[in-house]
Amino acid sequence: MLFFSKVTPQTFYPPDFPIATPQLMEAYIALQSWKLAMTSDPNQFTDNWLGPHVCNYTGVYCAPAPYDPFILTVAGVDLNHANIAGCLPEELGLLKDLALFHINSNRFSGVIPASFIHLKFLFELDISNNRFSGPFPSVVFFLHSLIYLDVRFNEFVGKIPPLLFELKLDALFINNNRFHSTLPANLGNSPVSVLVAANNDIRGCIPPSLANMAETLDEIVLSNMALTGCLRQDIGLLRSLTVLDVSSNNLAGPLPESIGAMRSLEQLNVAHNKFSGKVPSSICSLPKLENFTYSFNYFSGEPPACLRLPGNDDRRNCIPNRPFQRTQEECSNFYAHPISCSSIQCPIS
Repeated sequence: MLFFSKVTPQTFYPPDFPIATPQLMEAYIALQSWKLAMTSDPNQFTDNWLGPHVCNYTGVYCAPAPYDPFILTVAGVDLNHANIAGCLPEELGLLKDLALFHINSNRFSGVIPASFIHLKFLFELDISNNRFSGPFPSVVFFLHSLIYLDVRFNEFVGKIPPLLFELKLDALFINNNRFHSTLPANLGNSPVSVLVAANNDIRGCIPPSLANMAETLDEIVLSNMALTGCLRQDIGLLRSLTVLDVSSNNLAGPLPESIGAMRSLEQLNVAHNKFSGKVPSSICSLPKLENFTYSFNYFSGEPPACLRLPGNDDRRNCIPNRPFQRTQEECSNFYAHPISCSSIQCPIS
């Protein structure tokens, strides 16, 4: 179990040159083990990962230890856009004072080491745009300093664990993986300001608890999934929201009038769904709204204010006297069998 994960370096022994502190000795072992686990470094980012002076290694940043200002320790690793291939060895858990770990846009694969449980000061973890796989990396549930988590553009599979939304995060990016799940019922327990879960096989309805995020949520992107059901009226409680994107799902029913209460909203995208009825005039009168995309739905009317927005896309609807709409037959067939929001069953996770 993760609780008992220990780092027992076997590849490296204390070198025959002096290293100033135990912290930097452990960092040397961790980084040399990692270099051995790299199978390709075409841009030679780690060519200078040699010798005892780990604070001079490319992408490695040192700072005073959080518990003693007189001890120098490795506080950050940033290998973003290095195009390195390989895996993450367990020895990385020796970097116990690490605050930042950024390795986006590489070719790392495998899983996140269980030894990361020892990184109790880690508050930013960015492993996006790599080739990590397996279930959601549960070791993050034990990183109590974490506020920024980015695992997008990997190959993680399985369910999205409810415990993820109990973490005290500020930003969460899980988009563009292979999750097959529903959105957990406790989604609204998360204090994040930014949530992006797009481009996964996420089904079912948007949990009612979303409205609980009114105090913190600034951006939410749930596009290109398989969401069903309707948008609830209490979505209008999210009055700090600047970006709302639920495009390319199977959402239905009318757009809630309450969206017109989101006075901070700048970007609204509900395209490629099955929304119907008239677009509420209050939405197009929002003072900060710049882009409103509601194409490829079944809306039957829109107020003139919508046409005055800087970015407006109303194509492929059922709006009279507007160009590029659906055929009369498509619209008639849809409205002959109206969708009732009260009849939609939502699975509970």
